[in-house]
Amino acid sequence: MTIGERYKEIKRRADEAAIRSGRKPADVKLVAVTKTHPASEINEAIEAGATDIGENRVQELLEKYDDVKSVRWHLIGHLQTNKVRQVIDRVVMIHSVDSLKLAREIDKRAAAAGIKMDVLIEINSAMEETKSGIAAADLKQLVTEITEECSSVRICGIMCIPPIAAEPEDSRPYFREAAELFEEMKSWELPPERFAPTELSMGMSGDFEVAIEEGATIVRVGSSIFGPRNYR
Repeated sequence: MTIGERYKEIKRRADEAAIRSGRKPADVKLVAVTKTHPASEINEAIEAGATDIGENRVQELLEKYDDVKSVRWHLIGHLQTNKVRQVIDRVVMIHSVDSLKLAREIDKRAAAAGIKMDVLIEINSAMEETKSGIAAADLKQLVTEITEECSSVRICGIMCIPPIAAEPEDSRPYFREAAELFEEMKSWELPPERFAPTELSMGMSGDFEVAIEEGATIVRVGSSIFGPRNYR
């Protein structure tokens, strides 16, 4: 199958999972993750209907940016504070905020650019040492601090990455916990111009259908669309 055909197949499966969960296909955004894949392959996915592209590394995003057709870029990987200025006017959402320090830098750069940046707070579901993200128990405190201090940042929800699983069903408990946290988050009374929890980003190539069944509004799919990653 071509990249375009694989994209359409993943979109079909995502749509069906949304319907199974009692939602409309339009309620779930498919972000095509392009780590290590060139602009030419990204454009194939765009021609097949992709509207949102996710990149893990700032440098890769910058290298591809000018050669990719009009699309919405998402920064989904760990973001260092000294690289925020390089992407602040190129992405529509940063999925990986995990500290007040990072939020402050995003706020500073967004204010300078005259924009409001949408962000997600990254949750480390199993508190794995090799992954970034905060503990679920620390979410409310961090969200409150960011909304108090950062006027050019809008918190739109949470992102989580469960441990690597042998079977898709193994991820379901983590997705369910994230969904419960997300529902709790919606009840917090915080300034609406800085806090609009509408997005739950979870699920990747191996488990995106389970994630959608558990309430994901954004899934991040890479290898199932673009094939194996070509690490250099």
